[in-house]
Parts: sequence; C-alpha cells; structure tokens
Amino acid sequence: MREHEIRSLADLAGEGTRVLTTLVRDTHSGIARRVFGAVGPVSKPVEVIHNTTAAATYYAVDRALRGALRGAGELAAQTRGGDDAHETVESNPRVAGVIAALNGIYGDELTQRGNGFALTMQVRHHGRPVALDADAVAAVFPHATGRIAVFVHGWCMTERSWSRPPRDGGAEDPYGARLQADLGFTPVYLRYNTGLHISDNGKALAGLIDRLRALWPVPVEEIALVGHSMGGLVARSACHYGTEHRHRWPDAVRHVVCLGSPHLGADLEKGVNAASWALARLPETEGLAWFLNARSSGTKDLRYGALLDEDWSECDPDEFLRDRCHEVPFLPGAVYHFVATSAGPRAVGAILGDRLVRPTSASGVGRSRRVPFEPDHGLTLTGLHHFDLLNHAAIYDKLRHWLSTEREPMG
Repeated sequence: MREHEIRSLADLAGEGTRVLTTLVRDTHSGIARRVFGAVGPVSKPVEVIHNTTAAATYYAVDRALRGALRGAGELAAQTRGGDDAHETVESNPRVAGVIAALNGIYGDELTQRGNGFALTMQVRHHGRPVALDADAVAAVFPHATGRIAVFVHGWCMTERSWSRPPRDGGAEDPYGARLQADLGFTPVYLRYNTGLHISDNGKALAGLIDRLRALWPVPVEEIALVGHSMGGLVARSACHYGTEHRHRWPDAVRHVVCLGSPHLGADLEKGVNAASWALARLPETEGLAWFLNARSSGTKDLRYGALLDEDWSECDPDEFLRDRCHEVPFLPGAVYHFVATSAGPRAVGAILGDRLVRPTSASGVGRSRRVPFEPDHGLTLTGLHHFDLLNHAAIYDKLRHWLSTEREPMG
C-alpha cells in the first residue's frame, strides 16, 4: 500500500468519527432542549452548565479521536507504505467498488478535503487509468477505428459494472466487446466521481472527449455515448457543455443511449429528501437530518435529474421536493434513445419501476416536464431490475440495431 493511500485511509477514518460524534452530539442536544424546555425557565442555570460541559466534552473527544487517527496514519505511512509499490488499493476490484460507492455518497467532500481516494474523470483500461497523451492512447487502442462508443457508468459504480454477468444466461461479453465485433466500434470506458454535481461531471466528460478526439490514432467519424443510470444524465450534460464550449466532438455524436436514467428524478432520493426535511422539524431528530443531508451533491442531483449548474447553484440543496431543472435540448445531429424497465407487472412496475427508477422517469414522460425522446427510439421491458440493464440480450439487440441505423435527415 502506498503512503498517500494510508494517509487517505486515516483521513477517512477521522472524518467518519467526526460525523459520528456530530450525530451523537446533535441528538443529545436536541433531547436536552426538549427536556429543559418542558421544565421551564427555572432550569436555565442548569441548562447553561449542561450545554457548556457537553460542548467541551464532544469537542475534546472529536479532537482526540481525529488526532490519534491522523498520527497512526502518519506512522503507518512511514513504516508500512512505499510510493514505489506496484499494487495500489484500488487495483483490487472489490476495494475499487467500495471506493466508488464512498465517492457516490460522499465524493464531493472527499474532493474538497483533497483525499487521495477522491476519483476524477478518467479513461480506464483493464482497471488502470489511461494517460491522455498520444503514445498512451495509441498503446491502449492499437486497433482503434473511427467509430467510438463511450460507456459512462452509474452512481456509486465503476467501469467494471459493464462486465456484469447477465441473469438471463445469455452471452457474458459486455456491450462494448460485442459492438466492437459486430459494428466496429472501439469501446472506451470511464471512471468518475459520482458524488460531484452531474453538471461538473458533464463538463469534465466534455473536456475529456475533446482531448481524446484530438489524440485518437485515426480520424473520428462517429461517437456513440452509452450511459447507465446517472451515466445517461452525465452524457446529456456533456453534450450540452461540449456545445457551449464550442468543442468539435458533439458534431460527431450520432447516438446517445440512456439505460434506466432518472431524467425526471429518482424516487429514493426524493424519499430521503422528504425524510430529512421531516426529521429536521424536531429537535430530537435534527442530528439525523443533518446526517442524511451530508450525502453528496451528485446524489441530490438525482432528485429531479439536474444536468446544469443553473439547476442547483441558486437554491438550498435540501429544500423540500422542488424541481428547478431547466430544459436541455438534444444535439440536432444525434438520435437519443432510452431503455426503461420495471421489475414487476404493469400496475406494480408503474409504481416501483426497476426498484430505483420508474419507467416514466427513464422515458422522460412526466406531468410537468417531458424529455423529448421519440417513442420509436425507446425500449420498455418488464421483469428486469436496474442492474440487469448493464448486460441483457434484448437490450443489446436493440442497442446494436440503433447504432447500426443511420440518422434520418432532419426536416
């Protein structure tokens, strides 16, 4: 394990104790306020003494725990770590998955703290980052074609999610390998910090594709973006910011495919928002509300599918169930596709969706908002859960059909 990884682990442990101490302190404080309020003004002197003592105690405990962990991390880094180590923590797929999940839940804070486990937008090949220079790109893609398929994973996941074995017993090869064999697309897999705002990841992806196009070993003729869950939202955001920044790559995009993407929001995030708002109304549960509201900006963007800076920059991120999302037009030269699924029969599936995203959200059809997908460019299935979308025979057949079809001329 490398020195910076050991220090980052110690920093994570210290931050974890801070969160726990804060939760206990705030819960204690809320209960105390309720008790002293019930007793009345006569309890004021005791309340002042209690609050002063409690504040000093929690401060001391927090400082002691974090200081001890920081010291232990520094000692371990000096004695057990080495920057010349070949194996890194995230070279283990399971550990990489844990780090990705941690980034999804808390990734913006990790980035602000400068923690070494905060992920950035990267091209990945066989689990390792690819340097964005001409030699590295040529070495990783020795048989590059002019057709590129960029795969953008979902919340709390990594590029390895695309290698998920199918439950239907079909071919285990991921979509990218099959598209390469069937249609000549060169698959490009990404890993990114899903805890950052979707718009920040959209801008980062736009810049990365612009750089990759310039370094690509052969002229880029066609680009397809395939996103699962949050990945579809990041892809749509990238198309917007790529156009806004006058990049050349959006002109080459022919297809944008969104697999189970919550274009109108995810019910789980809406439920957590409502629960934290309700918990904040009572002093005894204010600490729990604070704990829930510590979730990442990227997670909160899933509440209504926020793709742009304007969707979140001028509002309270924890306000109660208010949709502030702006319209994001499709690229004029691309066809946008959606796949929506439900885990149960029609009546149940309409309510529960694929256990994370409802079909109405995945297809962009809501009461007050509508994402302009054309019905002929979508696919709705039943009996599948959210992660079946990552590798399923029926979905691949449709994906291959879509990507092998030329866009009809506009007008």
